[in-house]
Formats: sequence, C-alpha cells, structure tokens
Amino acid sequence: MTAAVAEGRVLRAPTWGLWDVLIGMVGAIVLGLGVGLAFLVTDTPFVTTALLGTLLPWIVLAGYPILVARLKGNGARIDFGLRLTWGDTGWGVIGGLVSLLLAGIAAVVTQQFFPEVTSAAGEVADELTDQGGRAAVLIFAVMLMVGAPIVEELFFRGLMFSALRKRGVGSVLTIIISAVVFAGFHIEPLRFLVLLPSGIVLGWVRWRTGSTGAAMVTHGMINAPGALALLVGVPDVSP
Repeated sequence: MTAAVAEGRVLRAPTWGLWDVLIGMVGAIVLGLGVGLAFLVTDTPFVTTALLGTLLPWIVLAGYPILVARLKGNGARIDFGLRLTWGDTGWGVIGGLVSLLLAGIAAVVTQQFFPEVTSAAGEVADELTDQGGRAAVLIFAVMLMVGAPIVEELFFRGLMFSALRKRGVGSVLTIIISAVVFAGFHIEPLRFLVLLPSGIVLGWVRWRTGSTGAAMVTHGMINAPGALALLVGVPDVSP
C-alpha cells in the first residue's frame, strides 16, 4: 500500500474525529459560561464582559482544531482544507451572495410570526454603544466581520465537516448536520431558521471547493452587512 504524499511529505492517517468535535464544543461553552459567571461575580464592566466573553471561547473553538490537526493529523492546511486561492475566493463570494438572499427571505418569514425578534449581537451592540462608545462598537463589529468567520468556519466546516466525512457520512448529510449544529450553537431559537440556510450554503461552499478558507469568505460576507449596520447605529440589522 502506497503512502499518500502532499506538499513534499508523507501523510499520516488522522486520528482526530467526532470526539474532538464534542470536546471542542463543550470546552468553548464551558469556558464561555465560566468567564461570564466570573465577570458577573466580580461586577466587571459590560464592555470587558462582552468583548472578552466573546473572544476567550474562540481560543478553544479555533485553537483546539488547530492543535488536534497538528498532534493527531497532518495540520489544518491539509486535514481541514485551510487554504485560500483566487478560485476559492470567487466561490466564497458567490456563496455569500446566495446566503444573504436566502437568509433575507428566512428573516422576512420569521418576522411574520415573531415581529420583535432581534439578534444577540444587536443587543450587545446597543449596550456597547451606551457604555463603551464608538471604539467598543468598532472592535465588536470587526470581531463579527473578521474574527467570527475565521473561528466558526475552522471549527464547523473544518474540524466538524472533516470528522463527519472521515466517519463515512455522505456529503449532503454532512452539510445538513454541520448546518444544524452551527445554527443551534448560536443559542438563538427565534433566529434558527435564519441561520440554517447560511449554514447550508457554507457547507456547500466547503464541499464544492474543499477549502475552509472559501467558507470563511462566505461567512465574512454574511456578517459584513450586519457588522456595518452596527457601526452606523442600526443594530436590528445584525449578524
């Protein structure tokens, strides 16, 4: 049996899998809750709570996939398709436009039943504007437009997508499962049907290109209008 070779080196069979997905997800949730509780007990200012409370769980959500790919595989570039070519970028842009259209339709339908629904990001931005000023809102908007796409795609379309495929799950079911978990992970039940189409498109872009970087471009486009809306003071139009 001939060993696979990529980038001039012999590849090894990755031993990361769905257990690592569970560990990473639980770790991010526990860290987020722990940080939130610690800030609550110590009466930490809201600006610090919001920004660090968002940032610190990302260390697990993004750092853990990179770590397991390095220790138990061939690195995130090879194992999770962490690359970005001009072709990947093009498909990422197409995915972003399609996702914005589908999410917009889903949002209109959702608001027919829940007219007062708002996003958690919009509510946080409201508080940041009142207590932290424009600088805090700017940092938060950049986190949404740049940070969240990198972190979430590395986990959901990187580790999770690859772990499902490694277990022999078909491409269509992998796209659906990763989309459902992605939408549910945001813990915004009233916006689940808005997030779900985006998750499906993100999975399709990952499958079509084999590139997690392409999915990051799509995700960035999805979040960009909402992030820009936060900057101009329209938090109801948020990611």
